[in-house]
Amino acid sequence: MVEANGLSMNYGSVVAVSDASLKANKGEVMGLLGPNGAGKTTTMKILTTQIVPTSGGGKVAGYDILKEPIEVRRRVGYLPETPPLYGEMEVSEYLDFVGKARGLSDSRLRERIEYVVNACGLREVFKTTVGTLSRGYIQRAGLAQALIHDPEVLILDEPTSGLDPMQIIGIRDLIRSLAHDKTIIFSTHILQEVEAIADRVVIITDGFIVADGTLEELQSKVSQAVRFTLSVKVSRGDLAVMLDGLKEELQLDYNIVEKEGFSTARVESSSNGNAWIKLAEKLNSNGWLIREFKRDKSSMEEAFRYYVKVGSEKKLSGEKVEK
Repeated sequence: MVEANGLSMNYGSVVAVSDASLKANKGEVMGLLGPNGAGKTTTMKILTTQIVPTSGGGKVAGYDILKEPIEVRRRVGYLPETPPLYGEMEVSEYLDFVGKARGLSDSRLRERIEYVVNACGLREVFKTTVGTLSRGYIQRAGLAQALIHDPEVLILDEPTSGLDPMQIIGIRDLIRSLAHDKTIIFSTHILQEVEAIADRVVIITDGFIVADGTLEELQSKVSQAVRFTLSVKVSRGDLAVMLDGLKEELQLDYNIVEKEGFSTARVESSSNGNAWIKLAEKLNSNGWLIREFKRDKSSMEEAFRYYVKVGSEKKLSGEKVEK
């Protein structure tokens, strides 16, 4: 549904985006994650035909962004970081205006206004002047205009920016509810947003796409070590003796905290084999009461820091950035 091939955008000597390629499928929510100034907004403006790239190209819903920009715009709902609202209009007037501009009329226009008002929670402010709306309602009205023509593709630039926690939850729920029959790409610099919404994450930094995959895939690539949390009813010393006995075989590193009769160990194994099984067998043979035994994942924060660092280092060295 959305495909970018080698997009680059230069503003004089400033490189905003460099050789960016990505694909998003129908029914997929893709999070475009990166620091402020990484190139997220520029990429979105290119895909929505707001600006023409220096080089590269792409397609949206099968239409070429350079050769068929009008067809692309018909199939895209776009929420820029600053929603395109008219402060002197009432919300009802604004949605009517946007709907007509999108080619809707009569019963179809009324049907779509009714839908977006309910979906975006605008009923309370339907007759309110846009210029008096709170930040949360401004964002909802902006999302409503992106949805009014029932687009196949939604491209949202920082959709939860400036919202309070309850408003953020509402927008997240709405995005997820729309995903079953649309392709959604949203940008953010907030890790919790991609963890809460995205099926797949594309990390961009300094204009380069440095990673592309599911949350699990990106996290697993960061650390080759296997991590566990282990809590058993035994003294700290006895647990340390057990782990020391496996230290060389499983290439273990650990730290232990004892509290209220239980010892809790954070264990890391560099062995690419059967650390989980070996630890389970040893615990079973000792007959200790186990309160917790789970495998830990690398956090998305670790993954993000890792990929941003790798991308920056390669850019400085002039190497091609590999995802």
